[in-house]
Amino acid sequence: MLGTTVRRMPPETHSFSDDGSFPNSRLPVLVYHDVDAAHDPSQCEALFANHHWLGAWRNGIYSFHHFHSITHEVLGIVAGSAKVMLGGPGGRGFDVRAGDVLVLPAGTGHCNAGSSDDLLVIGAYPNGMQWDLRRGNASEHDDVLENIRAVPLPATDPVRGRDGPLLELWQ
Repeated sequence: MLGTTVRRMPPETHSFSDDGSFPNSRLPVLVYHDVDAAHDPSQCEALFANHHWLGAWRNGIYSFHHFHSITHEVLGIVAGSAKVMLGGPGGRGFDVRAGDVLVLPAGTGHCNAGSSDDLLVIGAYPNGMQWDLRRGNASEHDDVLENIRAVPLPATDPVRGRDGPLLELWQ
């Protein structure tokens, strides 16, 4: 069943520069659209877990700019819609809706800049890695850059597994 949940359209890729507070990443953000499994919480969790993106949670997206310096993150939008700012306060807004999946490399700023009342997001991390919460404090910049450099590349794409484009795009 999971093999039929993903259309083979390539994901969008977006890159954001380090602004001195939000480091972002040399790796691009991946945005998948129309992922069938990302319309149902259980199916989305199963899709991610099948590709070893674990530690799944169900919630929304924080309404303040933040990033994770010790892991990558996948966000599956399973209900509702939102405008998500990527790249920190000076980044870019993206309109996302049920069926969209965002794959954020460590250091990528993100924030819920407004959402529908029914927004539900499934989040997970490669191999269930632990996460931290950073808010772009410029005095921590050197430390978070060191953390980000130590984060291993995932072995699989959370949407398409071992054959997914993440492996090539994040080389």
